[in-house]
Amino acid sequence: QVQLVESGGGSVQVGGSLRLACAISGYTDRDYCVAWFRQAPGKEREGVAAIYTGTNSKYYGDSVKGRFTVSRDNVQNKLYLQMNSLRPEDTAVYLCAAGPPGGWAICPSIMSKYFALWGKGTQVTVSS
Repeated sequence: QVQLVESGGGSVQVGGSLRLACAISGYTDRDYCVAWFRQAPGKEREGVAAIYTGTNSKYYGDSVKGRFTVSRDNVQNKLYLQMNSLRPEDTAVYLCAAGPPGGWAICPSIMSKYFALWGKGTQVTVSS
């Protein structure tokens, strides 16, 4: 059974940084797309960043390019999201998600409808 568990959320002031982690267990395939999404109250779920594990190719949503960095620890099977220069509009629940085996094509667009496996999320609050 695949499990994704996020951690590292919290409250931070504008301009600050946070590092989120997602522990992935039970996923036996080597190549798949794993991604970060976020959802703010009253808004649609937004793709933030993604990695295709087979090639380590990385993709970002337009609103976070240059500020957020996605990475993966292959040994511990963890996904990270380093968030810098945080803004109030970054406030949301951040969720980790995994796509199907070999699903490299879904990575660039980071659209939630292509991901079936989800964590429960971690809250990030940015205050001015």
